[in-house]
Amino acid sequence: MTPIISVSGLDKVYASGLRALDGVDLQIRRGEIFALLGPNGAGKTTLISIICGLVNPTAGTVLADGHDIARDYRAARAAIGLVPQELTTDAFETVWNTVSFSRGLFGKPRNPAHIEKVLRDLSLWEKKDQKLLSLSGGMKRRVLIAKALSHEPSILFLDEPTAGVDVSLRKDMWALVRALRATGVTIILTTHYIEEAEEMADRVGIINKGRIVLVEDKATLMRKLGQKQLIVRLREPLRGIPAALADWPLSLSEDGASLIYSYGVPPRDGGVARLFEALGAQGLAVADLETTQRTLEDIFVDLIKEAA
Repeated sequence: MTPIISVSGLDKVYASGLRALDGVDLQIRRGEIFALLGPNGAGKTTLISIICGLVNPTAGTVLADGHDIARDYRAARAAIGLVPQELTTDAFETVWNTVSFSRGLFGKPRNPAHIEKVLRDLSLWEKKDQKLLSLSGGMKRRVLIAKALSHEPSILFLDEPTAGVDVSLRKDMWALVRALRATGVTIILTTHYIEEAEEMADRVGIINKGRIVLVEDKATLMRKLGQKQLIVRLREPLRGIPAALADWPLSLSEDGASLIYSYGVPPRDGGVARLFEALGAQGLAVADLETTQRTLEDIFVDLIKEAA
């Protein structure tokens, strides 16, 4: 399947000499939710801004829904909706007028039914006649999403969309994201709430220092790198790990009361069962068990450290 966004050899060097992007190659599939993660200053916003036509690249090419963002700017930009980080709104306009105006900017004919649907989906309908300056920060962010959806784009960028949004509004937004994906809209999001990426994304990309560190299906990433730990609480504490268990990936808790076994997901060669056989052979009685699994946030932190 032809990717809906294709980025090749993308560089961005600012006049100050700062290299924000360094040879970025990225393919985003049609109809997926793609989470772009990275620390502050990694290049996330620069990459999004170039794809959306807000910043000019130094080198490289970008295709959005088959349109070159430089040579066929209007068609490329019409395919994209962008929800920026900053709460930039027309303070003295009403919700209805500002969302309708955004649709008109793309040359789309009036469609009150579509605007009404977007506002209702975002729980903004009752506020359609209010001026934006009277809205809370969370509601203003909803208006930004409504503006981005006003011209019915096939690609939606969400740059930190839930920053400063309360839990209730956040749940509504993610419900809308799922509904949009179900209609075929491709969604690219950046977020500092990595648990959201873990819950929502089909694939994850990690960028650091202007370079793509990793792009992987979320399920595959979690399977490959989502290490588990089995904490074996012993009836009698140990002073050290017995020599017969030295070949096992075990560590001993500070109080000597627990052995910690780290293994992949799933464990190889029936590792857990074999471990219990080895413990029994050493006469170690087990009092209790506990398991933990690394989250996407743990994986993200480790990958960033490796790439530093």
